[in-house]
Amino acid sequence: MMTEINNRYDFLFIFDVADGNPNGDPDAGNLPRIDPETGHGLVSDVCIKRKLRNYVLLSEECREGYDVFVKEKSVLNRTMLDTFEKMGMNLDEDPIDASDGQKRTKKGKAQGSEIDKGQAEMCRRFFDVRTFGAVMSTGPNAGQVRGPVQITFSRSVDPIVTLEHTITRMAVATEKEAEKQGGDNRTMGRKNTVPYGLYIGRGFISAALANQTGFCEEDLAVFWKAVKEMFEHDRSAARGLMSLRKLIVFRHASKLGNAPAHKLFETVSIARKEGVEVPRNFVDYEVSFDKGAVPAGIEVHDMV
Repeated sequence: MMTEINNRYDFLFIFDVADGNPNGDPDAGNLPRIDPETGHGLVSDVCIKRKLRNYVLLSEECREGYDVFVKEKSVLNRTMLDTFEKMGMNLDEDPIDASDGQKRTKKGKAQGSEIDKGQAEMCRRFFDVRTFGAVMSTGPNAGQVRGPVQITFSRSVDPIVTLEHTITRMAVATEKEAEKQGGDNRTMGRKNTVPYGLYIGRGFISAALANQTGFCEEDLAVFWKAVKEMFEHDRSAARGLMSLRKLIVFRHASKLGNAPAHKLFETVSIARKEGVEVPRNFVDYEVSFDKGAVPAGIEVHDMV
């Protein structure tokens, strides 16, 4: 039996990268994402959620209720239609009861008890739908689910430097390339890295939305585990060494919350240690936490 969530949560996570590209920007030749005005590095929420989804797939092995909707190389509309068809619903047809909502087409507004039941089944079946929500109007119109867990872009503490490295491959892929190279089968390429960057990400969990999607205390435990372990199972040469350094969770005493999120995040500060001009390791920074500034009704859990 699932245990309902009765508390709002805000959380802050700190991670770093050494000699890697934490999140390439496809619109900029896959260079590390950057704020052009300040030089600070960025990591998108989508990037973080991809790692969390992948970890849940690995750890939960698609057991009942813990499959993932947004899988790599999956066809979302097909997965969605399969779920609705198993419930005996055709999203392209009028509702069984003409007074129950409107026609589910690309242009029509998706509503009514059939849509509600289908969305509830999507939430029950897929961990990421009941956690992050999902847009299900990308073909057949099944509306959208707003998820209780939301994550911001992560931003580096200091401006980052992006390096471009030339790499050599001692082979070619095709005979045509070999002829073009004239027997010298070496080819050149590029690789982009950040020498070192320390990033801060922030997240929020709404108890009210959790109760709507069915996100429960058991799911929350899986989520915290995924946050703590997401980088350990996402290794690649391109990403270098990425590590979670801190996970600080603020648990409110009520569903609606007991303090503004920004006030809680301001109790945590990060600064370079005195004398460190070019940080290259987490030990070059000092993380401080002002417990006295935490408002009443807030429990603080230092989970990493």
